[in-house]
Amino acid sequence: MNIAMLLPDLRGGGVERVRLVLAKEFSQQGHRVEFVLLQARGELLAEAEAHFVVHDLACERIRYLPLALARYLKYRRPDALLAAMWPMTVLAPLAARLSGHTCSVLVSEHNTLSEQYKSWGRMHRGILRLSMAGGYRLAKACVAVSEGVSYDLATLSGVKKKCFSVINNPIPQRPMPSQKNLSEAESLWGVPSGGRILSVGSLKAQKNHDLLLRSFAQIKNSGARLMLVGDGSEEGRLRLLSRELGIVNQVIFAGFHRDPTCFYLTADLFVLSSCYEGFGNVIVEALLNGTPVVSTNCPFGPAEILRNGEYGILVPVNDEAALTAAMKVSLASDHDSQRLMTRAKSFSPAEAAKNYLELLIRK
Repeated sequence: MNIAMLLPDLRGGGVERVRLVLAKEFSQQGHRVEFVLLQARGELLAEAEAHFVVHDLACERIRYLPLALARYLKYRRPDALLAAMWPMTVLAPLAARLSGHTCSVLVSEHNTLSEQYKSWGRMHRGILRLSMAGGYRLAKACVAVSEGVSYDLATLSGVKKKCFSVINNPIPQRPMPSQKNLSEAESLWGVPSGGRILSVGSLKAQKNHDLLLRSFAQIKNSGARLMLVGDGSEEGRLRLLSRELGIVNQVIFAGFHRDPTCFYLTADLFVLSSCYEGFGNVIVEALLNGTPVVSTNCPFGPAEILRNGEYGILVPVNDEAALTAAMKVSLASDHDSQRLMTRAKSFSPAEAAKNYLELLIRK
């Protein structure tokens, strides 16, 4: 099949990483993949261009997408179009109709839209719900990355829950880092193992790093370190908060890393402090490397991955005391790394690709 994958761009976010993983798996199975971007930019662009054709629609505004995408579809004529993230997911089926080219349009949502747009006002919520109700019905198939997200989408759109297929995000096992990279990660920690706490993800409000910093400050262990791997608009404010909390010398802002495996391998604990998640790719990445996990029990994803606490500790959202206690307990406990890695292998790229292809060829 010729498969086109539509995204806003290729910034270093979770959805973009997932799409690259899926594209590589499709390619390994003999399918031809192209990326179609509103704007050809982002930290992962070079990686995509090294393996796939990348089309730049050069759309400065989302409102230009339907016509630009329709022209692309009419010219390139792919067999399937995979669109991720609203409003791309409601505009892509419309563009396919405008193009006159018949292809299978599969849309997927990777976040909890009711939470993501909660503060945008009633008018935006009305537009969101109306567009979902229409756009989803024009697509051949609709995918949610977790059971929780599928319930959220059904409630918002008015489309029946059974119309959404749940396909968890594919998380690959990355190659073992070089000794040089591992040594650099060890050096960056600056302390012996035993109190190394890691968080990986964009520095934005959804991830609630404020909670993580405040909880970490309550551990009161001068030998502990908290490393934040990622970048984003919140970095400056978080640096100020770490100074106010008196932990500025214990918090490491490591920046964006295309492959954070060496940090997982050298950490003693991975923590997710999010207010909400669609899935939680980084939890699976931590488990793949045998790193113990503490996560907020946010909607949706973490509880499904960790099987309600069977494979990691879940704490209430925004509960500073509970998160502090859970980090202390986990750091003081023994963990079966092999068991954690076995759980993570349930989210293989091959399984995800198989499920997507079954939807695309379904009558």
